[in-house]
Amino acid sequence: MIPAALKKRVHDLLGPRGFLERPEDLSLYEYDGGVDKHAPDLVAFPRTTEDVSGLVKIAQEFGVPFVGRGAGTGLSGGAIPREGGLMIAFARMNRILEIDLENERAVVQPGVVNLDITLAVEGSGFFYAPDPSSQRACTIGGNVAENAGGPHTLAYGVTTNHILGLEVVLADGMIVEIGGRSPDLPGYDLTGLLTGSEGTMALVTKAVVRLMRKPELVKTVLAIYESSEDAGRTVAEITARAITPVAVEMLDGVMLRMVEEATHAGYPMDAAAVLLIELEGIRENVEAQVEQIREACTVCGAREFRVARTAEERDLLWKGRKNAFGAVGRVSPTYYVQDGVVPRTKIAPTLHFIGEVARRYDLIISNIFHAGDGNMHPIILFDPRKPGQMDKARAAGADILNWCIDCGGSITGEHGVGMEKNELMARQFSPATLEMILALKLLFDADARLNPGKVLPTGRGCLEIRQAPLATGSVVY
Repeated sequence: MIPAALKKRVHDLLGPRGFLERPEDLSLYEYDGGVDKHAPDLVAFPRTTEDVSGLVKIAQEFGVPFVGRGAGTGLSGGAIPREGGLMIAFARMNRILEIDLENERAVVQPGVVNLDITLAVEGSGFFYAPDPSSQRACTIGGNVAENAGGPHTLAYGVTTNHILGLEVVLADGMIVEIGGRSPDLPGYDLTGLLTGSEGTMALVTKAVVRLMRKPELVKTVLAIYESSEDAGRTVAEITARAITPVAVEMLDGVMLRMVEEATHAGYPMDAAAVLLIELEGIRENVEAQVEQIREACTVCGAREFRVARTAEERDLLWKGRKNAFGAVGRVSPTYYVQDGVVPRTKIAPTLHFIGEVARRYDLIISNIFHAGDGNMHPIILFDPRKPGQMDKARAAGADILNWCIDCGGSITGEHGVGMEKNELMARQFSPATLEMILALKLLFDADARLNPGKVLPTGRGCLEIRQAPLATGSVVY
């Protein structure tokens, strides 16, 4: 419960239209793109870095937990206020502050939509590389918090590879700048540390992002298979031939049929799987690699190999991929997206295992994922109105993530740990490693009020770590 005195302080700082407190308004901020929910007690809308600092100081003064929020497109509960309290929403800090094409960089506020950066510079031949499927809605602050990826990270890397510097507000309200406008600055890489810290160590108020020049030629191909295992083997075959496409996406039969019915992108309705592969670079190299990819796909049993002939065909294929989650919503009232990572050589057996999990729990599980780097996104369809279905979906997801760990992979590739997977962290890491992660968290947030209950286990799993420090400064296992 928020004290009345805190509300007055927020009112004085932001004005009467600078916050929300009615239950019907707060309910809009109780969820993200995942399945967990919890409402904040107050939502504040800062316009400046100084506003953010002021809000943090107010929360600390009253001993209230606080959490930052961008567009709410996250998939692991990272922006859900697990303990209520104050939510700091960055929707009004949405300006591109500077574009410096000569030095290939831009400075943006955290509420800037990912795609808007590319739209602002594409006329000059530039783009911003990280491209999550939600790039038309997700914002840079959330991308930095989760170290967001996307289909093209196989060649370009994830968000941390494109952030040069940050302005952040620390948990005590202090405003600091880390990194800068040039790469490889001296000192500790605090920009790299905070990128991907899931909003548990600082709140981003400004980012210096790297811009890239558009390539000379882009080719997009669609390889069609009668077996999802054959599609999985193709990914390893492409890697073995020392070819690195900018994207290798896989859709299984269940998913591609949902996508095609929704978008009419040209995917075959009768296939077991497709690979969407994109190559770009110097014209001669790209054209040669297309033929090498064609050979790899044929060797692994592709029944058909299509090359998009026009930009319109290419855009349509990507429209199908980028709108896949919306296509699922036409078929199932609810779905649960997972985010495990396996080595590329384990993709085929992982798909087989996911099929076994679907049969075991009597659920439909479709697959769409970044096959090039083994980042799996099994989508578990269920109806929460039916008793037990939510529990079955969660259990199926846990089985899949445990499989990923056993394969030498990870419980997350780009969605983050949040409040969805934090109990699995005890399987992913040793107690000593978790202790070190906790020490870093408390170094930045000594009172554990910034986005509490995230990333580290909270005690409901096999390892208990209380994130609030004891009076001695020690922690309890």
